[in-house]
Amino acid sequence: MKRVAEALGVSRSNMAERAQGKTPSRGPYRERATQGLPPANRKRVHRIMQQHAMLLQRHTGRREGRVHDGKVMVIRSNLRWCSDGLEFNCWNGDVVRMACIIDAFDREIIAWTAVCGAGISGSDIRDMMLEAVEKRFGAVRAPHPVEHLSDNGSPYTAKETKDFAAALNLVPCFTPVKSPESNGMAEAFVKTLKRDYVSYAGIWVTRPIRRRCEPGFR
Repeated sequence: MKRVAEALGVSRSNMAERAQGKTPSRGPYRERATQGLPPANRKRVHRIMQQHAMLLQRHTGRREGRVHDGKVMVIRSNLRWCSDGLEFNCWNGDVVRMACIIDAFDREIIAWTAVCGAGISGSDIRDMMLEAVEKRFGAVRAPHPVEHLSDNGSPYTAKETKDFAAALNLVPCFTPVKSPESNGMAEAFVKTLKRDYVSYAGIWVTRPIRRRCEPGFR
């Protein structure tokens, strides 16, 4: 087959696919060639259509939570909570990932969770939500709706997480795509923590961790 492919000027893989009947039809390409027209590159066509806003918006799954695109600060506590995550490297090479919930008024870190050597899961986020509600209201359900603002990470947008938030009387809000400033309070805390504490103190982790914060930590 190698010599036949060389004689015909085609690849061996192409001949193997043809022998198995797996070669896709190239009718439109040949039609354009017989008419003396240049070939149409699918990716180039897609890029041109994208530049001229001629493509439909990509479907990204269920998104029933309200998109937040306004002011983050509120007039009193327990109206809006902000949540975000971060990761950092330890001196021994371990990677720690954590997430936290911040009140948008008093800026208290209500609850946080951290894991070593793994990613923050939807279960971690749900446990953190429950802890925040218990600490602020002394119950397993908020007495009034509380907005929960986060990015579009899968642990936050998972159906199980949004259903659990509704059971806690939390209202999921998500930042618009490529708009981290819409969750600026949480973003600012993450930046401060990494700049003023993590980069100087460093952390030496000797075993897997999965911890939450103490009440009143700010």
